[in-house]
Amino acid sequence: MNRRSLTVLPLLLAFAVLPSAAVAAGTSTTPTSTTPTPAPPPAPAGGTLTLIPQQVNGGQKAVLSGQRWTVVGKVSQYVAGQNVIVRFYLGNKKLKVQQVAILRRGATGGGFTIGFTTNRPGRIRVAAVHKATPEQKTMRSRPFHVQVVPLAVNPGSGGLAVRLLQSELSAKGYVVGQRGVFDARTQRAVMAFRKVAGMARTFSADASVFRALARGAGTFKVRFPSHGRHVEGDLTHQVLALIGAGGKVERLYMMSSGKPSTPTVLGSFRVYSKTPGTNDHGMVYSNYFIRGYAIHGYVDVPAYAASHGCLRVPIPDAISIYGWVQYGTPVDVYYR
Repeated sequence: MNRRSLTVLPLLLAFAVLPSAAVAAGTSTTPTSTTPTPAPPPAPAGGTLTLIPQQVNGGQKAVLSGQRWTVVGKVSQYVAGQNVIVRFYLGNKKLKVQQVAILRRGATGGGFTIGFTTNRPGRIRVAAVHKATPEQKTMRSRPFHVQVVPLAVNPGSGGLAVRLLQSELSAKGYVVGQRGVFDARTQRAVMAFRKVAGMARTFSADASVFRALARGAGTFKVRFPSHGRHVEGDLTHQVLALIGAGGKVERLYMMSSGKPSTPTVLGSFRVYSKTPGTNDHGMVYSNYFIRGYAIHGYVDVPAYAASHGCLRVPIPDAISIYGWVQYGTPVDVYYR
């Protein structure tokens, strides 16, 4: 057998396996399949991806340097086993990239949470993406921005750091000055806060103040909430607190009480006399609560007890305190 006959043989064998009836008819047939055609795979699910910054520091999109904050993401349509990639940028520099699993939230939606912190001040941009998978299409969030501010402000300075400082102090009842300016009144609020927080008694709003505020320090504890609308002179911390009718702090001021040789009388009293203006002793807008003891403004209000027995407050605060205090207002004077 030559080489050509060997190559033809497979063809002859292939034809030999056709059904005999088809060969007899001189035509070829294809067997009909009984297996159903597979259904096409389901189309990937759609949906939208949204990022929501946690509302911190009075709802402002700003945080302190080193303060941890949270980003919450929402997906309109939940599909099991999906992830997103969240990116944090400072300018063009990428600070963090993290893959986060999407969890079911509600009947149809999904969501995720991721925390972040940085010591670098500046404007942080956050964005998230869900890359396409066989189960779900690509989704991209709109970016949002959070300002990270430094942990210190200087006298007379302004800006976002000061607004955050004032917001935190005001939330605790401390009386601050012009919004966004570290003015004299805001410095006095810092002094009062430092007293209550047990810190060094200065007007400086350095990193220690910001960190103390962030951890919740400096909250004034009302001693007599059942007394309703009243005044508390806390001689331990050297602060004056104006308490509202509901027993909560409305205003907090720095003050100076009686020095050791002329101590302030202790106890619960009521305002029985009020004199506006300045008297011969230099007392400004005085509110007398027993004998010659009064809450009044004075030119010298150091961080320690130095008066002749009265509760001295800075002159710029004296008029507003005078307007708040009424005849008969209870005054509680005590040491902690």
